[in-house]
Amino acid sequence: MKRPFETWILVILLVLLAANAFYGGISFILEPDGSLLKINPAWLEKSPFTNFLIPGILLLLFMGVLPFIAIIGLFSKKKPGFISALNCLPEKRWGWTYALYSGIVTNIWIIVQQLFTSYFILQPVIAAVGMLIIITSLLPRIQKYFTTETNHISD
Repeated sequence: MKRPFETWILVILLVLLAANAFYGGISFILEPDGSLLKINPAWLEKSPFTNFLIPGILLLLFMGVLPFIAIIGLFSKKKPGFISALNCLPEKRWGWTYALYSGIVTNIWIIVQQLFTSYFILQPVIAAVGMLIIITSLLPRIQKYFTTETNHISD
């Protein structure tokens, strides 16, 4: 089965998410007071954090590294040992599952962020990217392509 065109849309969405998270996460790690991103530390008043260091690390890992791993998995034909252990849908290739995880984690992140911080314009944009990742991952052609029974995939 040939790789569906929608796979490229999924990859673009994951790249956008990961690039944004790498930029934000690294900025928060380098300057935990939020000054690199010009974010007011008062935004953390309702949160359990005193600065942006831990949120920056979490942002980098869950919304930067996770989508990056998903992108690798969308193109990998190898069965990784430890990564596939976290694949709760073993009938699907691990890259697809990690892409779906990325969309779910993104929307959970935005919901939690809205509970603890002030509104800013990137929240609905990132939430939309997360929803589009979920929707694209669940398209029938994408699901069929990434089902392990169709691992005789050719590009």
